[in-house]
Order: sequence, then structure tokens, then C-alpha cells
Amino acid sequence: MKTIYLGADHAGFELKEKVKQWLKKKRIPFQDLGNVKYDQDDDYPDYAEKVGRQVVRAKSKGILFCGSAEGICIAANKMKGVRAVAVWDTRMAEQSRRHNDANVLCLSGGGTLTMVPGLGLPFDTAQKIINVWLTTPFSNAARHQRRIQKIKKLELRV
Repeated sequence: MKTIYLGADHAGFELKEKVKQWLKKKRIPFQDLGNVKYDQDDDYPDYAEKVGRQVVRAKSKGILFCGSAEGICIAANKMKGVRAVAVWDTRMAEQSRRHNDANVLCLSGGGTLTMVPGLGLPFDTAQKIINVWLTTPFSNAARHQRRIQKIKKLELRV
């Protein structure tokens, strides 16, 4: 398995740290692209860029964490070659891989360190989502390939 690239702002930091320990136990290679320490003043677009660039370069996958999952997903999708998805359950995790060949998974880490308590995914749910997302292959169905090619064409338009 290729290296999985991780990134999180302050609101996703706690969940990212838990996921890192879980990935170690599962012997899934990963690289933490930051933030590597809790900083309440950091900004999620910085980590979306770092992870997005590395995912595209390495033709690998990434997992991003912020308070809602939405902001970091928007930022990541601004980068050519990134197909980021904000996912809240295993069904959508599977579909995002099988139909969309998503290469960046965005999760809500709205844990105790964030200003939005109760928003984040429970760790056990995040584990299930990540496991399904990492193990589900792209279908390679003609209709899905065609749609991804159309997305790539959109990246070239202004």
C-alpha cells in the first residue's frame, strides 16, 4: 500500500492524532504533513494544500481533518488532480471510491479541542469510514471513467 498523507488544522488535530495511532497498529504507511502540534490559530487551507500536492505527486491518497470536514474539502478541491470528499458514513466512503475514485478523504474532527463541540465524528465511526475508503477500489466502469475525465477537463477551465 502506498503512503497515506495526513493533514489537519486545530479542529481536526485530535482526531488526526488518534487516526495516526490506529494506522500504525494496522501497519498502514502514512506521513503526517501537519499540523504536528496543536495550534488554535492555524488555517485548514495550508494543510489541504500540503496533502493535496503530495497526493497528486505520489498518485496516492490523503486524509484531511478540520472541524466540519467541509472547509478543508473545499480547499483541497481547488487543486488540480485532487478529488476530495467529505464523508460521514461508510456507504458514502465506499461510493466515493467506487464511483468517483476519490483520492482525498475529509473528516470532521470537531472534537474537544475545537470551538464546535459535538460536531466531529466519533473515533470508531472514523475508523470504519477510513477502513472502507482505503480498501474500496475504483470500479473502472466506463461511465465512471468518462465522468472523471470530464472533471479533469473542468480543472482546465477558468
